[in-house]
Amino acid sequence: MNDRMTNDERLVQHADDAYEAIRALNHGTYRTIPAPLAYSLLGNLQGAGFGLAQLAGQIAGGLRDSLTTYDVYDNNRDPKASVAMAAEALRQAAEHARRTAELLAAAQLAINAQGYHLPDDDEEIQR
Repeated sequence: MNDRMTNDERLVQHADDAYEAIRALNHGTYRTIPAPLAYSLLGNLQGAGFGLAQLAGQIAGGLRDSLTTYDVYDNNRDPKASVAMAAEALRQAAEHARRTAELLAAAQLAINAQGYHLPDDDEEIQR
């Protein structure tokens, strides 16, 4: 990252990086996925789900705080109404992200004892 980027620009860049990481995972997992690899992926994605839930809550809180920190205007409606609408949507997003993380954990648990054998090898591969 450019050293001259502001903190706000860095936050936007991190969000873009997260999007690009998910895109790369989508492209990279369009194939057979053995359980040990899926287990690792699911564990990391579970953490991402809980992190996304936290992020949604923090963004909602930051929006609410912005109403008293800045001279906020909105060309569509009262800024408080816009923030309330966004905060509710973010609350629901956080709820769904937490549930997604819980389901990823359940999927990970379901395959936690799986391994696989290579076609030419009788030894189980431990990863």
